Amino acid sequence: MRAHEAGALHGDIGSRGPAWLRTPIDVNALVPQLWPRTVTRAADGALAVGGLGVREIAAEFGTPVYVLDEDDLRSRCRDFRAAFPDADVYYAGKAFLCRAVVRMIAEEGLHLDVCTGGELATALSAGMPAERIGFHGNNKSVAELTRALDAGVGRIVLDSFTEIDRLTALARERGVRPGVLIRVTVGVEAHTHEFIATAHEDQKFGFSLAGGAAAAAAFQVIDEGVLDLRGLHSHIGSQIFDASGFEVSARRVLALAAQIRDARGVELPELDLGGGFGIAYTTQDDPATPQELAKRLRKIVDGECAAERLAVPRLSIEPGRAIVGPAVFTLYEVGTVKDVDGIRTYVSVDGGMSDNIRTALYDASYSATLASRASTAEPLLARVVGKHCESGDIVVKDEFLPADVQAGDLVAVPGTGAYCRSMASNYNHVPRPAVVAVRAGRARLIVRRETEEDLLALDVG
Repeated sequence: MRAHEAGALHGDIGSRGPAWLRTPIDVNALVPQLWPRTVTRAADGALAVGGLGVREIAAEFGTPVYVLDEDDLRSRCRDFRAAFPDADVYYAGKAFLCRAVVRMIAEEGLHLDVCTGGELATALSAGMPAERIGFHGNNKSVAELTRALDAGVGRIVLDSFTEIDRLTALARERGVRPGVLIRVTVGVEAHTHEFIATAHEDQKFGFSLAGGAAAAAAFQVIDEGVLDLRGLHSHIGSQIFDASGFEVSARRVLALAAQIRDARGVELPELDLGGGFGIAYTTQDDPATPQELAKRLRKIVDGECAAERLAVPRLSIEPGRAIVGPAVFTLYEVGTVKDVDGIRTYVSVDGGMSDNIRTALYDASYSATLASRASTAEPLLARVVGKHCESGDIVVKDEFLPADVQAGDLVAVPGTGAYCRSMASNYNHVPRPAVVAVRAGRARLIVRRETEEDLLALDVG
């Protein structure tokens, strides 16, 4: 392993590890693929993003704080648009959603995928055109479907026979014909954590392809004629680097499209292959670029359509993590540094599992760096942990930090744009952090920090 791969360490590695762990490394170095594109180090070693120093951000907004590089996020939107010029790019709002981000992705020409009434309300309140919204979810309520119909969302992804009946009744009552897609469970075992793999048979999402439910769902929608069946949808999981899963998924879904054509004489005009494109959390991660993804997916779809004698449908994809994940880092302040009998050094920060549950939930790996200054101290293999009353409250399992890291230092963890704020909690009654967008040397608050008053406002006992 190369010295700069220290941020990618996995497992329970103590400070007295093998010789390669003691190889001299530069703890001030930044690996570009892990950080937002405008992040630099100033002459004094402090990080800056969008031309603004992290010490200034911490002083104004406090810590912990999610720092969003607006130029980075917008450039990633443009990268996907350029790579898929004849496709629809739906930003997966579940990764992170607030009104400011809705406006950013709308201004960059993306569509938006939502999966709850709350996400739909956020999108509409931010001015996202309803026709550019897709609505997912395995248990959409009558109220949620009603709001989607009344707002005129562009498409609804059907997930169960109950939902087909529910939406058909609502659409008939209103005299509307909403566009829908059938979510197909294709039986692909994605190479990812079991909790974020979504295309194997034993799970809650979609209609089984192998069992015939997907075909039956499509036939029901076509035969009833109330809903406008536009295409098929498949999503195989998240944080995926291997394109072979998409190839298998596309082959199986397009075979279903051919079956529908042969049985009902209907050739579906759209195909959604979902998202789940991986990003770099450590230097061991090697994600594909949008251009590489587009080339692979287009080759897969064109080849399978030719084999099935189908017209090539309009493609759509749903990147969420791949757009917002790398555009954000979390800034923490160190509270204590504790050496445990030479076994391990714990660097405790002022956040933790309430602002990033992914390490505890998925055994996710992250990187970290000393952000407020440079250091000439020897590297120290440390574990960055939070302030919560759980031994599993780990932010970064193993990372080299300078041996002089101390209380008051700022530590930054990159790649925290996706699912960290979205899945944040108030565990131990800790208020959720603010989100700050930085651009051209200026920072603006886009999600304010919760306060104790916010917490107590809901406590009506």
